[in-house]
Amino acid sequence: MTDLQIAKGVSLQHISSIAEKFGVDPDNIELYGKYKAKLPLNAINRQKAQNSNLILVSAISPTPAGEGKTTMSIGLSEGLNRLGKKSTVVLREPSLGPVFGIKGGATGGGYSQVLPMEDINLHFTGDIHAVGSAHNLLSAMVANHIAKGNALGIDPTRVTWRRVMDMSDRQLRHIVTGLGGKCDGVPMESGFDITAASEIMAILCIARDLADLKERMGRIVVGYTYDRELVTAHDLRAEGAMAMLLKDAIKPNLVQTLEGQPAFVHGGPFANIAHGNNSVIATRLALKLADYVVTEGGFGSELGMEKFLDIVGRESGITPDVVVLVATVRALKYHGGADELSQPDPDALSKGMANLIQHIGNIRNVYGLPVVVALNRFPTDTAEEAAYVLDECAAMEVPAAESRVVAEGGAGGEDLASLIMETAGAERHFTCAYPLDIPIEEKIERLARRVYRADGVVYTKQALRAIRRLRECGFDGLPICVAKTQRSFSDIPQLRGAPAGWELNVRDVTVSAGAGFLVVLTGTIMTMPGLPAHPASEKMDILDDGTIVGLF
Repeated sequence: MTDLQIAKGVSLQHISSIAEKFGVDPDNIELYGKYKAKLPLNAINRQKAQNSNLILVSAISPTPAGEGKTTMSIGLSEGLNRLGKKSTVVLREPSLGPVFGIKGGATGGGYSQVLPMEDINLHFTGDIHAVGSAHNLLSAMVANHIAKGNALGIDPTRVTWRRVMDMSDRQLRHIVTGLGGKCDGVPMESGFDITAASEIMAILCIARDLADLKERMGRIVVGYTYDRELVTAHDLRAEGAMAMLLKDAIKPNLVQTLEGQPAFVHGGPFANIAHGNNSVIATRLALKLADYVVTEGGFGSELGMEKFLDIVGRESGITPDVVVLVATVRALKYHGGADELSQPDPDALSKGMANLIQHIGNIRNVYGLPVVVALNRFPTDTAEEAAYVLDECAAMEVPAAESRVVAEGGAGGEDLASLIMETAGAERHFTCAYPLDIPIEEKIERLARRVYRADGVVYTKQALRAIRRLRECGFDGLPICVAKTQRSFSDIPQLRGAPAGWELNVRDVTVSAGAGFLVVLTGTIMTMPGLPAHPASEKMDILDDGTIVGLF
């Protein structure tokens, strides 16, 4: 059966009964139909007697086929619940761009899903649209201020605040606005990013509460004056209206797993172009309500996990107790040079282990955290291939377990859950990859050399000018958020495995002052993706009776 058929075969529980499993009064949730709800922010203030364990799920460098990180996160949480532990999973919201482009859905798969999957993948509770509206309100206010007298002296050629939409459309990456005449505004170069790359999405996912959200949005840099002074959203008196648009979006969304366990889905920054983790508010709430909280960092460990530890952790004070590293036989063969992944290839599998080893080394030696490898089994994997991977992990003294959550749901995640329970109490020696009180270039250099294993960093003239300007403006104390391809440790998607003898190419550096980090653009990464030659939307449809088909 397809994922959609499996999802439709489940009798969903009313969301009020799901909330009751957490001890949340059904009268204290905001219903979005029968199967979705938002929880108020005051739920975070409730007391909890014992400490919770935070499990961060990451992965080796993903292949075009995907490695099942979301599926693993859901199945692991269900496995923990089956073993008598009160557990929940906290995930990001899917963006319509990838849903209609390459993924077709992002709510897990097989018998390890969060539901209702059609709603979550299509608009959900409107959070991403609210982020886009708040972002574009600020864009409109910037342009309007310039057209209506420009009291702040904003230089139209130095407006840095673009526009966003929740769709992949390469045609909108670079545009000119204000054409047509004086009544249509002032002509300016601009462009669109995907909403997941918006600084407002990052702020929503880092903010502690509504007041913090509003204060952070006031710090957003929208451009520079003719005198090269910073202009912020606060200068335009925009943060109040923007926060008003996000008054509901800031509240975490409660849904359920296929096995009827509570799950949170909130916030949606990409990890290759943003910081790649769900909201701090949702994670904190989950830690108040459950004994084990499973969360997911986007893409490979050098992206979503690194950004959780070096950015989100610094802001929130939250550190994971253990990292789960998802690997698949087919991905390891891909990183070993194979293109036919369904056929046994011992040589490619052996060579591809270098990718897994580098990810393990980063988690242990750079960040000082315990790691458990989760081998996501696929039907095409042979017993010999799976045994080889597990034996190699044992040789490195890394706990590892097979997972069959796609085929078996929580039952297929019990072995992994048992390992997590054993490892979560292990001693930690956590450190970040770099301190904040060093120059911007040195932060980038340390991340490139220690985590990506590059030989060095090469900067364009534009990047060096940007760094100098950011230093003059006092932003040199911020952490960095690297925008980089997810396909490789390097900034070159074609370099598989654990590439050596390469240098990280930095083409620009920008500031997300409200979110509290610098964005380092590398290689050819784009903040507005494009659709593939045959987008997933070509196979999607809705029948006359309202039945959705082709969505994952």
